[in-house]
Parts: sequence; structure tokens; C-alpha cells
Amino acid sequence: MGRIHIVTDSTGELTKEEIEKYQIHVVPLTIQIDQETYIDGVNIDPVEFLEKMANVPELPKSSQPAVGVFKELFDELGSNGDEVLVITMTGGMSGTVKSAEAAATMTESKVVVVDSRFISFGLGFQVLEAAQMAEEGKTMEEILKRLDHVRSNTNLYVVVDTLENLIKGGRIGKGTGLIGSLLNIKPIASLEGGAYNPVAKVRSHKQVVKYLLQKFQEDTNGKVIKGVGIAHAQGLKMADPLKTMIEESGYHDVKFGYTSPIISTHTGPGAIGFSYYTD
Repeated sequence: MGRIHIVTDSTGELTKEEIEKYQIHVVPLTIQIDQETYIDGVNIDPVEFLEKMANVPELPKSSQPAVGVFKELFDELGSNGDEVLVITMTGGMSGTVKSAEAAATMTESKVVVVDSRFISFGLGFQVLEAAQMAEEGKTMEEILKRLDHVRSNTNLYVVVDTLENLIKGGRIGKGTGLIGSLLNIKPIASLEGGAYNPVAKVRSHKQVVKYLLQKFQEDTNGKVIKGVGIAHAQGLKMADPLKTMIEESGYHDVKFGYTSPIISTHTGPGAIGFSYYTD
């Protein structure tokens, strides 16, 4: 029996150590800032990206990997009969899954494409579960069944500190943005169903942390916490106290770091993403 290779995109907040340990293949998205094109995680990092984004009038534009890039990788990985499992960021925010699906129809290799329905650590959780199971020699069927379970037991909340990027990106109207700016509202959204769904509005960073901690405690009560991740775009006013409170509640393995420039483009500076899943 051949092995199963795991492929994903560059938005799952995986560390270099995790990628190397499980030999995960990352196909990066690209991002254009002020007519310069960068490869996510290759020739631009999150901090550098945020600095550049602050100094340009227009919203950076992100692009999914080309179909040909996926096909070339699939051809290589499956040339000896091995299988390929692709897990992408939500199709509700990117055409990456469509590119991978198109490439899967063009290659001779055995390829299965899964829409994670999440971004950030919500995607990363599924990738790591799949990679661990593949290393253990589990079948594609077993891995896909586990991913369904992980997906249905994952929560992801996104909180923006400024509405500017959401307005520029057309995700909310300018009128809404003006009201939000005047009232200093912090909109909280979930990624349930793979799309951006507003669930609450609060007036301060402290109230954001209180709301997210309460949701976390409600959703994990009586369950085994399998993973927690906090990604931020220099949103430490919310990220730091939330991490501290999660640890004080008894969970000490919180994944923590900068979010991908692809995600920061939509959320703007100061944002956080809070992901967790249970068994």
C-alpha cells in the first residue's frame, strides 16, 4: 500500500516544524500590493505585509494558486501510485479549492480534494489530523471520516479592530462602516458554514475577550479539547488576554501567532482569529 501525501494552501498557520515533520506540501497563494506580487510565506512575512498594507491606499489583492501548479504537484506525488489528499481554505473566501479540483480532473494521480470550510488554525487542525493519520498508515476513507468529525466540531471566530478593510473589500457597506467607526464597534463573526457570519457587536477589546471566552467555555464544557489557536494581525490587545484566560481555564497548549497575509488583507490590522475543536 502506497502512502497518502497531504497538500494544503498557505493559510493554515502551520509552523515550519509541523510542515517538515509530516512532509506536508504547501501550495501558496499570491498577493499583490501596489503592483508588486508576493508569494505568501515565501518572499513576504506577516509583519512585513502589515507594514506595506498600512502604506498603500488600495486593498491588496490575493490570488489562488494556478491550476497548473496543483497539477504539476499531483503528477509528481502520485507518479508511483501514491494517493494525494488536498485540504484547502474555505471555498466561501477563495477559489483555491476550485483550482485544486480542476487540477485533480487533469492528472493521472489519485487525488481527493476537501474544502475545510475554515481558514487559519481551523484549517490547520484538519491538515495536522490528516497528516498524523497518514503517517500512521490510515486509509483515505478513515482520514476523510475523521476530517468530517473535526470539521463539525470546530469553531472559529474572527474579530476585526477596524472596519476599513471589510468596507474596501465590499464585505460590508460604507454606511455600516461609518456607524461602526463612530461607535467604535468591534464586530465578531463566526465562520460557520465556511462563510463570514456576523454574530455579535461589542464596544471594547475587553468585551471581545469576555464574549469569546464565554463561547469557548460553553462549547467545550464536558468535552475533550483537541486544539486551540489564536492568530492575530498585530491584535495583541485582544489576543494576549484571551490566551491568558484560556490557559487559566486549564488548557495550556494554545497555538499562537501571526495570521497569513491573505487573511489580514480582509480583516485589516488589529484583528484576531480564534479557533478551537473538541472530541
